[in-house]
Formats: sequence, C-alpha cells, structure tokens
Amino acid sequence: MDKFTVLNGLVAPLDQANVDTDQIIPRQFLKSIKRSGFGPHLFDAWRYFDVGHLGKNSAERQPNPAFVLNQARYKGASVLLARENFGCGSSREHAPWALLDFGFHAVIAPSYGDIFYSNSFKNGLLPIVLGSREVDQLFHDVAAFPGFRVIVDLDRQTVAYTDSSRIFRFDIDPSRKHCLLNGLDDIDLTLRYADEIHAFEERRRAEEPWLFT
Repeated sequence: MDKFTVLNGLVAPLDQANVDTDQIIPRQFLKSIKRSGFGPHLFDAWRYFDVGHLGKNSAERQPNPAFVLNQARYKGASVLLARENFGCGSSREHAPWALLDFGFHAVIAPSYGDIFYSNSFKNGLLPIVLGSREVDQLFHDVAAFPGFRVIVDLDRQTVAYTDSSRIFRFDIDPSRKHCLLNGLDDIDLTLRYADEIHAFEERRRAEEPWLFT
C-alpha cells in the first residue's frame, strides 16, 4: 500500500447525499478480485447515458456531459468532495478500489457509511470528516474558483487552501493514521510479527504434535 503523507490535489465536487456503494461501482463490474481496473467504471450509471458492462469499449459509449467527472475543469482531480453518508449501502471493498483506481486519494465529507469508512483506510484511501459548515464552504469555493485545490496534510491532520487563507482540522484514529503514513495494510501489520508467529507455531508443533499428523 502506498504511503499517504501530503496531498496537493484538485477538488471535484459530488453534491449529493447518501451516495451508496452500488452507485460508486455498479454490481455488474464486481467480477474481479483484483484491486485494479475499476476506475473506468466509477459512478458508471451517472457518467454515461448507456448501460455499461465489462468489456464494453468506453470510447463507444455516450458520456453524460453534465456529470461532474466528465467536465474538463475537474480532470485529474485527486480529492473528492461529497455530502453526508457517503459510501453507505453494501460492504463491497470495490468502492474504495474504484475511487483509487480513478485517481482519488482522499474524500472529504461530513459522514460516511461505516464499512466504507473502514475499507478506505485498509486500502490507502483517506476519508476525511469535516463539519457540515466546512464542507459547505468547500463546495462554494470549488464552484467559485476553477482549478480549486487543497493541501491535505495527514501528519498535521489539516485540509488547507493553497494560499493558506483557510485551514480545517480533522480527527483520525492514531492507529489508522500510523498505517496510512507508513503504507501498512493488514497483511503488512501481520508480517511485522512473522518471527513471533513462527515461534508460536514451532512451539505448538512440539507441544501438540498430533495436530500436525
């Protein structure tokens, strides 16, 4: 998992509450267990007028020009600004995979679906919780200033305007912060105790050999 330290990113606004994981990545694209390849299908039903499916050439599809991620001013955005209860619905881990594969590294919203929130940290996507007033301010400024960017500093736990005119502070669980800063997923955390695990298994094999016959 890549380390997350400081992100200077273009912000894309998704001004809709209760966006669920089926809207983030529709069910017909969930046939792969790889973490890559989902970006082209992010918000598929909103990005295109026609129905998408695996193997369909995106160049032959009918994009919806009104959808935010199809607008030129938000091309290359790496920070997604959303409304409350983002990522609600099913527990599919493909949702943060799709956001990351598309190019987002952080999401800012007032609240999240619990499982999506947890899955995001496990995959290197930073879900930032800010107050509704702060999120409203960000939506206003994104609309008012084309090319609007913020600087997300995980160590300082801040979201700052590039001119430092506004700085918002966010809270984060210390253990999750440590994992993101050091690029540690659950497997990496387990491997840190490889020697202890090996010693335990050897001791168990000696004390209870009948379990291994």
